[in-house]
Amino acid sequence: MRIAENQFYSDFDRDRRNENFRRSPDDYRTDFQIDRDRLIHSAPFRRLQNKTQVFFSGEYDFYRTRLTHSIEVAQVGRSLCNRLNATSEHLGRDFFIDADLVEASCLAHDLGHPPFGHTGERTLHSCMVDYGGFEGNAQTLRILTEILYGPTFGMNPTRGLLDGVLKYKTFWDELPDQDNHFLYSEQVEWADYALGGGAWRAAISAGVERDSFRSIECQIMDWADDTAYSLHDIADGFNAGFITIEKIERWAVRQELSAEEERGLEELFDAMQKQRIEAFVGRKIGQFIASAELRLGGAKSLIEGESKRHGFRLAIDPRVRQESELLKRISLDLVFKSQQLQQLERKSDYILRRLFQVFAETYVIPDGPGPSHFHLCSPEQERLFFEAETEQERARLACDFLASLTDGQASQTYRRLFDADFGSIMDAV
Repeated sequence: MRIAENQFYSDFDRDRRNENFRRSPDDYRTDFQIDRDRLIHSAPFRRLQNKTQVFFSGEYDFYRTRLTHSIEVAQVGRSLCNRLNATSEHLGRDFFIDADLVEASCLAHDLGHPPFGHTGERTLHSCMVDYGGFEGNAQTLRILTEILYGPTFGMNPTRGLLDGVLKYKTFWDELPDQDNHFLYSEQVEWADYALGGGAWRAAISAGVERDSFRSIECQIMDWADDTAYSLHDIADGFNAGFITIEKIERWAVRQELSAEEERGLEELFDAMQKQRIEAFVGRKIGQFIASAELRLGGAKSLIEGESKRHGFRLAIDPRVRQESELLKRISLDLVFKSQQLQQLERKSDYILRRLFQVFAETYVIPDGPGPSHFHLCSPEQERLFFEAETEQERARLACDFLASLTDGQASQTYRRLFDADFGSIMDAV
């Protein structure tokens, strides 16, 4: 039985920038299913299995990595999408949010994260501050559009997928002092393509207001991400022994908690005492999904094309959003700011800085790489350095290389370069 065509999306949403894209005549998949499938079978997606979420990948096999986090976000996002389609008065049998597009946006949302989690992101940004900065969301856009099938060929995503991952729409040269939440200045053409033209930039000033201008798929992805990491970081912190009832009680004394927040802590304490933290997380995920409601409103008029994706907003129950923020504060103060993680993050910062320094000296110097330089990366990667015309372009290529490394690859590369007792010509590349 054929399903009624979904009127929520138009050819504008399904468009791909590369007009040479050709589908096999017998391909049964939708455009958004093709986006999802390409992501799942890509090397950058697989590398997320060895990139830090909270604890360094490889610490233990039950902690979450960027890969398992992305899969969990995709599940929450798809469930949220399905619930909205089933319950919202604004949607129907032939007018609904595409769950495959939401899933693809969720799977892609962390592709741009470098090794060592947010520490790695901050370190690379510091190294790149004179070359246009580094930002995980901007790097995700760069991977999708330019280097997924690398090093110079992206996946030719649909306009809907590009817009689905564009959480931030302020450019580095507009607010150069900000440390995160920006796109690279050279990505303006991709952002304009995602939104059908440049009218949105003229209408909305740079900053928070512009960054809140998001498609409904991006809004769903963002709440799914908040849901997953606010709850799962608590579970991982508890299982690792960083989060205990006693530590939370001492922490709570220094906070000004509302009665609602205190009731939330009691519920968490009960789950911890009964060793039922995973059941607590599962129940809360359902509550967080049920807290979202689809409402009319947005900035559809700023999209220079026929699209419904900006005509809705996702409203979250304020009490549930407050609970999510409370859980994130607990994880931040008891886990991320702990002595153990801070020491490891200091080491991660040092490793990435030294690696960037070596690659900068070898490939990014103003005169470019010379004929007698050391070969620190593949011939294909070196060719890009040789062909780059400016120091900024070479710095971006060096940053691409380092950001693509897993935690293990970054540590191994560091040891091979700086540890006299480590390394062999037989090491795998």
